[in-house]
Amino acid sequence: MEIFTNEIIELPLLALKGLVVFPAAQMHFDVVREKSVAAIKDAMDGNRKIFLVAQRDITVDDPAVDQLYEKGVIANINQVFRLPNSNNLRVYVEGIERALLISYTQVKPCFKASVLPCIKKTEGGNKVLACIRKTKALFDEYMETAPQLPGDIVLSVMAEDDPGRLADYIAGNIMLDYKDKQSILDELVPTSRLEKLCAVLTREIELIKLEGDITERVQEQIDENQREYYLREQLKIISSELNGGISPEEEIDEFRYKIYKLHFPEDIEEKLLRECDRLERMSPQSPEGTVARTYIETVLDLPWNKYTKDKINLEAARKILDNDHYGLEKVKDRIIEALAVYKLSGNISGQLLCLVGPPGVGKTSVARSVARAMGRKYVRISLGGIYDEAEIRGHRRTYIGSMPGRIIAAIQQAGTSNPLILLDEIDKLGKDFRGDPSSALLEVMDGEQNFSFRDHYIEIPFDLSKVMFVTTANDTSTIHPALLDRMEVIELGSYTQEEKFNIAKKHLVKKQIKRSGLTSKELKISDGALRKIIESYTRESGVRKLEQCIAKICRKTASEIAAGKEKVSVTEKNLEKYLGTAKYHRESYEKNDLPGIVNGLAWTAVGGETLKVEAAVMDGSSKLELTGSLGDVMKESAHAAISYIRSNAAALNIDPDFYGKKDIHIHVPEGAVPKDGPSAGVTIATALVSALSDTPVKHNVAMTGEITLRGRVLPIGGLREKAMAAYLAGIDTVIIPADNTGDLDEVDDVVRSAVKFIPVSGVGEVFNAALVKGH
Repeated sequence: MEIFTNEIIELPLLALKGLVVFPAAQMHFDVVREKSVAAIKDAMDGNRKIFLVAQRDITVDDPAVDQLYEKGVIANINQVFRLPNSNNLRVYVEGIERALLISYTQVKPCFKASVLPCIKKTEGGNKVLACIRKTKALFDEYMETAPQLPGDIVLSVMAEDDPGRLADYIAGNIMLDYKDKQSILDELVPTSRLEKLCAVLTREIELIKLEGDITERVQEQIDENQREYYLREQLKIISSELNGGISPEEEIDEFRYKIYKLHFPEDIEEKLLRECDRLERMSPQSPEGTVARTYIETVLDLPWNKYTKDKINLEAARKILDNDHYGLEKVKDRIIEALAVYKLSGNISGQLLCLVGPPGVGKTSVARSVARAMGRKYVRISLGGIYDEAEIRGHRRTYIGSMPGRIIAAIQQAGTSNPLILLDEIDKLGKDFRGDPSSALLEVMDGEQNFSFRDHYIEIPFDLSKVMFVTTANDTSTIHPALLDRMEVIELGSYTQEEKFNIAKKHLVKKQIKRSGLTSKELKISDGALRKIIESYTRESGVRKLEQCIAKICRKTASEIAAGKEKVSVTEKNLEKYLGTAKYHRESYEKNDLPGIVNGLAWTAVGGETLKVEAAVMDGSSKLELTGSLGDVMKESAHAAISYIRSNAAALNIDPDFYGKKDIHIHVPEGAVPKDGPSAGVTIATALVSALSDTPVKHNVAMTGEITLRGRVLPIGGLREKAMAAYLAGIDTVIIPADNTGDLDEVDDVVRSAVKFIPVSGVGEVFNAALVKGH
């Protein structure tokens, strides 16, 4: 047995949480609490002895004096390690002997206590042997039912004959509650200690057997359905771990919640709930499950009943349009009209605008400005090169990878049910064996039908009546007739030289200077340089090439500024340094009045051009030569002019037999450039009359107009561009058809003030105005 000595020892005290150390036991544990760390340091500074005692309540982080047990173990500290990246310690200890806590001599910074060690006295007899045998027998039984213990522990137990050490060794090496271990540590009499241990072992064996019986009975009661449920629960937990904490069942429940929250019509709600039920029965890894899940997610991601609030302020809208675009007054007026109607009626359906014009004139940016003026989300859909109807209506859900069409995708991208959708390049839609996307757009763009647009993928009606559609095209001739009938066409003509100059000066230069990281002080581009860029380095209807030239100047300027130059000034004189040799040279008009040479005017996709028509008459046998890459319509105009001159030769003082005695050659310079159109009719007729009568034509006069066999002059198109071309060429008089007088309102003010326009109804008036009189 063990009795206490009369020698009181003062030692640092370390409170253990849920841990009991026995004499002769070697173990390690981590020390975290400040008081415990301080106790270890105090012991290490002394004789490495420390008193280890368990605390009664393991939930208390800083136990008081009365929360510790009275009996503990005096231990020797063998090793102490500091854990990485912390102040915590890992301590290796070896129990020496039991001790009784007498009193506390210190509380801070660590506990110190006066303790009485125990002295061990030998105890023998048959009772001791009987207790040892019983304990070992129970330990064997415990080994059969409990988790397997290491072999060295079993051998040590079988070899131990001392009752006290046997009880301490078994209690310290099996899984027992710390309170049971403390009760064994409190017992000083070895036989009584073994009896307590036997009682604990007997209880633990019964508990383990009882747990085994319960598990066995439960296992027998689980039938196939319960087993499947158990497996599903396991799969649910595994899926939850793999999917970031969300199981398939929780995901489907969330889908159902969203469906109920959106308040769909009864038939649609029932359809979506059926899809959720189907998804629930499918394996999450199956392809069909992926298709069903993607479908439900796509439908629920659509902005059902979500609308942005329109901000219709006509003055502000006009200001935005004026700031973003120079000119385009007709386009701006029509847009303002559409906004005014919408403001008053609250209905945008039926107002479908189609902006038609050559590339680079600002069609796409106009649509973006309209969206900004209305406060709506803007989405652009490029239709160029689309041949498949499914691109518009979507793919049917019959295969993996199917998706909604571009209209529904644009709605989803906008996040609102009333965005402004730009259908860009609608004239470049194609069709083949996969369907006609133009026909699919008929429902989308018809205000009487698009309130219930059905995409093949979502298969649920979606209201497009609140969407504002704007389309763009370069040429209306290739647009489906039924589609074109639903749109209001607004023509955007090519920019004049003056408009390009203002756009460059007010917008493009500032934009490119900012984009290049420069300031207006570091780069100056003169007006003359801008005009020269427009005239000599670009040939376009819009301003894209012009912007590219300005960007090139900015890049070269940035290089010079980065090299140390303070500022750069670009003028007409040094422009070639930045852009190279001029690519285009405008042909100046003839300075002398000559017979057979007439200044014509032509419209091209990049603006107006002056076009000289030359006629030569020579002796021959009535041959007619037409050269200069002339098209069929232009050749017919030449024949019509000759027929008119032959029928009116006497009135024109021309030999009536000229056609049988003379060869006529009509040539339009720049033969590599194809030319066509009826508007050169009066020009060809004037050149022929001048050549046949040897009458000079005024060099400062240009003309345009279609001629008939009766000599009437018919109206033409592109007067605005043609007038600008004449102005830039230095021509001060332009002969136009009388029916085009109303189009003079579209001509720039600067052109109208510098050029005299002579409206004519017949070709005789043209001759009187163009030919030099009295020759």
